[in-house]
Amino acid sequence: MGQKLETNSLLARDEPPAYEITRGGGDSPYLVICDHASRRLPRALGNLGLCEADLATHIAWDIGILGVARLLAHSLKAFFIFQNYSRLVIDCNRPLSAPDSIAKRSAGVDIPGNQDLSSAQRDMRVSCVFQPYHDQIQAEIDRRERAGLQTILVSMHSFTPVFMGAARPWHVGILYNREKRLALPLLQLLRSDASLVVGDNQPYAVSDSSDYSIVVYGERRGLPHVEIEIRQDLICDAGLQQGWAERLEVLLLSATESLRQ
Repeated sequence: MGQKLETNSLLARDEPPAYEITRGGGDSPYLVICDHASRRLPRALGNLGLCEADLATHIAWDIGILGVARLLAHSLKAFFIFQNYSRLVIDCNRPLSAPDSIAKRSAGVDIPGNQDLSSAQRDMRVSCVFQPYHDQIQAEIDRRERAGLQTILVSMHSFTPVFMGAARPWHVGILYNREKRLALPLLQLLRSDASLVVGDNQPYAVSDSSDYSIVVYGERRGLPHVEIEIRQDLICDAGLQQGWAERLEVLLLSATESLRQ
């Protein structure tokens, strides 16, 4: 386990930045984000006291979703931004006030390197990982607004087939809170495929206390938006990821038509 640094930077100069972007087409309305794309840890944090087997599981990242999100963004010519560091460093889809913003325990696994952090240590993770990612999302939305461009926010996630011993039957889930104008048409389109078990706010539901991106950028800014969750065993290789990206491209384009009616 690495040191709990008190310096002013968590990331070394030769480490990747907090986020990466693909700019896509200038007039595409879609903004695709991926909060849990990576399992990478800053070298300064070592392995957070975890074994490799734990770091390979869903507690560290949303397995398979980066491949789907990247392909989907490319086909939609979307602006795409994804987080480069593990949710175990700091969860970029949690309010900073949430108890699991920096999780001490996840899915029954204690995270030794996240115990008893000082305010300075927490602040470093915010300033080096959380804030740059969200500043970039905010800047892109602001840029599009100034240019008079529509923004449709698509937040991509994946979920483990079994959680704490309970099997999850859904193939895909559509998540939303108060704003439903894109989520419900997409939910209906997915449910028109009899081969799919589609969750309505399953396996999670969006809320102000437990979620960040959809609440802050979708609801508070009044943007059409949806959060999509895909079961991880269905996107475990490149071919499966391609298939889901192609499916979602068609359905998102169709669902978007409902916004113009």
